[in-house]
Amino acid sequence: MKKEQTTRPLSGYMMLLVFIVLLTATITTIALRELYLLFIAIPFILLLLPGFFVVNPNTSKVLVLFGAYKGTVKGNGFFWANPFLSKQAISLRARNFDSDRVKVNDQIGNPILINVILVWKVKDTYKAAFEVDHYEEFVRVQTDAAVRKLAGSYPYDNFDDEQAEVTLRSGMHEVNEALEAEITERLAIAGIEVTEARIGYLAYAPEIASSMLKRQQAVAIVAARKKIVEGAVGMVEDALKQLSDDNIVSFDEPRKAAMVSNLMVVLCGDKEATPVINTGS
Repeated sequence: MKKEQTTRPLSGYMMLLVFIVLLTATITTIALRELYLLFIAIPFILLLLPGFFVVNPNTSKVLVLFGAYKGTVKGNGFFWANPFLSKQAISLRARNFDSDRVKVNDQIGNPILINVILVWKVKDTYKAAFEVDHYEEFVRVQTDAAVRKLAGSYPYDNFDDEQAEVTLRSGMHEVNEALEAEITERLAIAGIEVTEARIGYLAYAPEIASSMLKRQQAVAIVAARKKIVEGAVGMVEDALKQLSDDNIVSFDEPRKAAMVSNLMVVLCGDKEATPVINTGS
């Protein structure tokens, strides 16, 4: 397989001087009425003109002569080359690609919406020009395929799989590294260098978003309740121990159970407790 070969054509300024000399000679020939010399000068002038071209900074020209690759011009400036060469311009600048949001299933089958932000540039102009058709479209399609594969390799979160250490939502660093490696491998055939690849948008699909939000809220409430109960048990235990140690009051088992019940209700209730003073016993 061929690789990129850089080349530097003749200076365009030197050939421009030759063109001006020929043009001056042609005008002189017309003035002197030596018309037979026009048949020599005019073909040369017409052949010189297509050979001039300009290469701007961070751009390149791929030179092809009747189907044969002759090299790539990467140095910027004004040049002249064989007028029969075709000159395909390929930009070497870094480009941003913000993919469309696609609906895919994560590892456990939940439908999610995801898109990727990709920064890329052409590294090998030969591969970009001849190994694939329309390398920009190739980047778009392969990036979309990589995102779909990545989304199916991880769960969105670990609600359904508590053993999952890396998820799309929490393991952004690892997921972005895996995404960049996958896209780099896919785009290598087109001579594309991936500068950065990361997830730009991630959410549940609309049809399950509300249900998943309720589940997240329920999990958060359960976790908060668990923490409250753990704290309340410790407080009740300390209260009973202190009352017993200081001989403030003595409880038999039924009263101790009632005290624990009342304290747990007060400490774990959603609303402030309303005290009731019992003056009859």
